Amino acid sequence: MAMRRGARPPHVRPRPPSTGRPKPTSIKPRRLTSVRVTPRRHPGRARRLPLPARLLLALAVVVLGGAVLYAATGGLSRAVASLGGTIGAVVDRLTATPTPTGTVAVALDTPLLDAPSEPYTNRETVDLSGTIPTAFVARPDFAIRIYVTLPDASPRLVREIAVGATATFRVTGLELAPGRNDFTATLVGPTGNESDPSPVVTVILDTEPPKVTISSPKNGSVVNRDRVSIEGKTQARSAIVARNEANGATASAMAGTDGAFSLSLPLAPGTNGITVTATDPAGNSASTVLSVRRGSGQLTVALSANQYRFRQAELPAELQIELAVTDPDGRPLAGASVLFTVSIPGITPITSETVTGGDGIARFQTVIPKSAATGTGPIAALVTTDAFGSATDRTAITITK
Repeated sequence: MAMRRGARPPHVRPRPPSTGRPKPTSIKPRRLTSVRVTPRRHPGRARRLPLPARLLLALAVVVLGGAVLYAATGGLSRAVASLGGTIGAVVDRLTATPTPTGTVAVALDTPLLDAPSEPYTNRETVDLSGTIPTAFVARPDFAIRIYVTLPDASPRLVREIAVGATATFRVTGLELAPGRNDFTATLVGPTGNESDPSPVVTVILDTEPPKVTISSPKNGSVVNRDRVSIEGKTQARSAIVARNEANGATASAMAGTDGAFSLSLPLAPGTNGITVTATDPAGNSASTVLSVRRGSGQLTVALSANQYRFRQAELPAELQIELAVTDPDGRPLAGASVLFTVSIPGITPITSETVTGGDGIARFQTVIPKSAATGTGPIAALVTTDAFGSATDRTAITITK
């Protein structure tokens, strides 16, 4: 290529003459370092608001618009106050610093007390046992509290023990007040929170001996049997023991819920001293002595007929027989077995079995036929009892011409 003067290529235009302006200087671009990994923000770009702030601003604009409309009805001051409160509440929620919550109390299950086999006692202290939920076993930071409630009084704390290594626990030597004592148990946590009380367990301190009253037989009476029936009354559910000192015989019974009792005791001939002892559910005992004399024990029977003489010419005729039975004490004896045997002259003997009624009388009725012969025929009655043995009586009828 041809060069012009001054060694300038022909296609390059000549530089205009200098007018005295300074020579431009070249600036090298800054090298990126490892410290800054993101390009610098453009200095002219506006920084955007955070999302919560933008939501707050939009809410303020909406509420402010409503306030302008509400101002036309005269409620501007109330609306502005409401707006300020709403915005303040939102700001507080957005900017509030979280605070730690308090310790949450553990929900405790209720322990259980074992009911004693007998709530009555004459001891002034009592031992109680019970169980706790297994989740609290071997937790020394938990405790068991025992409360007692007396009639017309509030529950009172009487004992506190630490939870042990098993689910069962035992509290000994709890003092009792006379009468009713209602015990409950609770479980207490390390923060002082306490479970609901357990079901009530009642213990009754009774140190009074029971009263024993004998209603039958009367003291000093005569008993015409080989056994005596003793009836009386004492404290409900008391154990009754009767002992006959004359023969060493004993009998026992249990008083009912109304306190009534009855028992039967063998008698010896002559006078019998009987001691009746009642022991109430608390263990208190009281005795009374009864004296009775055993009588002969003989039954009394009396046989009778409606007619003893019959004329042969007036036959047939009706024959009615009665047997009255009384016990050794002279009282009508009901339920005694009776065997009647009637022998009419010239007729085969007639037999009949029956029992005495409530009035102590047994009855038999038959007809003497016209074919009966003249003469005398015996009538007999045999009485048999379990308590008094047996007895007999006889009579006779006569048939004449």
